[in-house]
Parts: sequence; C-alpha cells; structure tokens
Amino acid sequence: MGVSPLAGKKSSAEKRFAQSEVRRLHNKAIKTECRTYAKQFVKAVQDKDEKVAQEKLKTLVSKLDSARSKGVLKRNAVSRKKSRMMKLYNVSFGTAAEAK
Repeated sequence: MGVSPLAGKKSSAEKRFAQSEVRRLHNKAIKTECRTYAKQFVKAVQDKDEKVAQEKLKTLVSKLDSARSKGVLKRNAVSRKKSRMMKLYNVSFGTAAEAK
C-alpha cells in the first residue's frame, strides 16, 4: 500500500480492500468446514457405518444451512448439495432397511 499524505489515515479504497479481505477469509473458513464435513460423511458411507453417516449428514445439513443464512453459499447450491448427500445416504442405507 502507498503511503498516505495524511499520516494514519486510510483511503476508502484501502479500507474497502481490508474489509473484503476479512470477509474472504471468513467465507473461505466456512466453505472449508462444509467440505470437510461432506468428506467425512462420504467416508462414513463408504465404510458402511450407518450411525456415523447419519450423524455426519445431520451436522453437514446444519453447516450448509448456516452457510446459506450467512450468505456464503447460494440457496440453490445448498439445496443441490443437501439433495445429493441425502440421496447418497438413502441409496446406501435405505435399501438395507427394507431388506431386513
């Protein structure tokens, strides 16, 4: 950043840049958390561990809804991810419950 003629003062562009950087890092952390829970859920499904998968799915849905309400993810993206994860759960464990 350039040195401002007014010592200690920020230009509005510098302030805006600083704000956007804080928001970017905050949003990145939320998205990373969502991806981590998604991976944990998929791993639980692959390991055929229904109880763990159910817990991870519940947490994932909660995190996705939270990211949506904060404006980090868009509504349709969240709906699509939740739908795909629930479909994966139902395909993996739904048929096992019917066979019993």
